[in-house]
Amino acid sequence: MPIPHLSNVQNGPLLELERRILEAQPQIEHWFRSQWCAHATPFYGSVDLRNSGFKLAPVDMNMFPGGFNNLNTDMTPLAVQAAMSAVDKVCPEAKSILLIPENHTRNTYYLQNVASLVRIFELAGLKVRLGSLNPEITEPTEFVAANGVPVRLEPVQRRGNRLVLADGFNPCMVLLNNDLSGGLPAMLQNIEQNLMPPLHAGWAVRRKSHHFQAYDAVASEFAQLISIDPWLINPLFAHAGGLDFQSRQGEQVLADTVSDLLARIRVKYREQGIEHAPFVIVKADAGTYGMGVMSVKSPEEVIGLNRKARNKMSVVKEGLEVSEVIVQEGVYTFETVEEAVAEPVVYMMDRYVIGGFYRVHTGRGIDENLNAPGMHFVPLSFETACLPDRQGMPDCPQNRFYSYGVIARLALLAGARELEATDPDNA
Repeated sequence: MPIPHLSNVQNGPLLELERRILEAQPQIEHWFRSQWCAHATPFYGSVDLRNSGFKLAPVDMNMFPGGFNNLNTDMTPLAVQAAMSAVDKVCPEAKSILLIPENHTRNTYYLQNVASLVRIFELAGLKVRLGSLNPEITEPTEFVAANGVPVRLEPVQRRGNRLVLADGFNPCMVLLNNDLSGGLPAMLQNIEQNLMPPLHAGWAVRRKSHHFQAYDAVASEFAQLISIDPWLINPLFAHAGGLDFQSRQGEQVLADTVSDLLARIRVKYREQGIEHAPFVIVKADAGTYGMGVMSVKSPEEVIGLNRKARNKMSVVKEGLEVSEVIVQEGVYTFETVEEAVAEPVVYMMDRYVIGGFYRVHTGRGIDENLNAPGMHFVPLSFETACLPDRQGMPDCPQNRFYSYGVIARLALLAGARELEATDPDNA
């Protein structure tokens, strides 16, 4: 398995951050336990991290992770235990689960992800069936995942306030692996079964700016706990709305937002003695799959976008039009796998890290979005379930991965608080 390499020398703020995390491990784990007593854990999630050598921060959190096929299979027992824990919290008497995937059945790698999820929950002792919301699926239909595993999708039916399948399969709980970018289907609303994640976790409702607002508070609390500058683990961000990329409405507002954020980053770079040029990532405030994303180093770059750039930014998955963006501090990635630029993605279920992978792109740079066509994945070589070696060096792979797990769990906690704040039942 290829070993990741950090291309800059590890003797600056990040090494100190990793040392602090390692030394404070008992306090950190106690703090997380107390937080999970106060907040309901998201069912599962994945977090994109960036490691610049002077900063380690999450840049995105997905509440409907779709890359379980890219995880190291050695970690499957941990995933199975986490699945048991997650299901016990939602429906302790559960015997069966209806898993509702995305509609893109032509993506055989996504189907491999679905097959991996099915295997995890079957190993956890549950009967798993796949129910599709795709109108093209009108009868049980067999597909084949990229690795040759058969995947059988069946049309979901609603009987009263329950989701069932045609043969009477009536599950205890419903698990979404569909991020609801296209809206909230009536089929899923007001059902009596436990639905995880909840509807308001979908992109029809969720906003990245809400997540990072919650993460702001989490990062500040954690930074106080281990006595660090929260900026080391927290990307600055701003929100811009009222945009129409096709008609260029709101261009100046966006440019001003970019200018203000770049100025704030320059202040932090000067404080830290960082000589790299600051940049920001402009991305749709709702949506996934790396769509509607651009890397920007000056406000002039968002003025007068050409047709191709406007088309790229104006619409994301499921044809969702972009009128709001999050302008986020760009975090360089100085990690490489076999000389290609890479970033770690950490997967969690319930409150447990269950693995991860490096997203690797041979055609992208250290200041660009790697979630783009041409990327490939290398499993993170967690050797001991992400447990730290407190006698080892802070930057040895085992301890670096532990640090990644800590920062990812901070984002998961922010996700928990975000869902509480946006829950319509709490309004």
